[in-house]
Amino acid sequence: MATDVQAQRPVRLVPGEGPILPDVVLSEFTKFRTVRSTYATLVAAFVAAAALGPVQCALYASRYPNVDAHEKAKFSALGLSLNGIQLAQLAIGVLGVLLITSEYTTGLIRATFGAVPQRRTVMAAKALVFAAAVVIVGEIACFIAFFASQAFLSSKHLETHIGDPGVLRAVIGGGLYLAVLGLLALGLGTVIRYSAGAIATLLGMLFVLPGIVGALPQAWQNTISQYLPSNAGQQIFAVHIKPFTLQPWAGLGVFCIYAAVALFAGAILLKRRDA
Repeated sequence: MATDVQAQRPVRLVPGEGPILPDVVLSEFTKFRTVRSTYATLVAAFVAAAALGPVQCALYASRYPNVDAHEKAKFSALGLSLNGIQLAQLAIGVLGVLLITSEYTTGLIRATFGAVPQRRTVMAAKALVFAAAVVIVGEIACFIAFFASQAFLSSKHLETHIGDPGVLRAVIGGGLYLAVLGLLALGLGTVIRYSAGAIATLLGMLFVLPGIVGALPQAWQNTISQYLPSNAGQQIFAVHIKPFTLQPWAGLGVFCIYAAVALFAGAILLKRRDA
């Protein structure tokens, strides 16, 4: 009986001060890996990022003799290889939102804050665990996509190589983009607290905003579009830098600012609002 009572009590990992970050990270990692939806979403993102590009490259190589000159001129071996990131970002974004909103839906967030009163420590731990998982999955998927795609394209001598200018940065950048996107989603989920609203906001930022800006006069488009979240972030896995776009690392930096603002706002509201 005594053992059962002790097991039900929140563990004070640091006397007088409560759990410290490494302990909370371990706790959040346990929650993260024991939820089945985590594996399903990460697998979906991995398959999309790793498989879509090679499939498209294989199809392109098979019909290459019949491809017209205009399409050949637009072809990018690297861009087609990493095309699966466009689909993988949806899964990562949804998972980032659900990482926090699902706890509000089930009421688990109250138990979490009961065990760890330092709410911002909880949020930091969630961000660290999630970012690490997405970086690992994203980087492995992007490297698989790249090398598998080049294997298909090499039959037509269309491949690019990892040592070519900008290629390694782009392949690594694909995983970094997904991680920052996930943190942006986590921040939005913390601010809004409702899954549907946070996911809709994220999709609006990624896909609706570019359409709205596209309706503006061309001069305005050239100035504004490069600073939109998706446009800025995706520069990190682009090799050919187009006019009126940011440089790769500058673009990722702007994308990180969006994520940081969302996380900062979430941290403030997390402290001020009731669970």
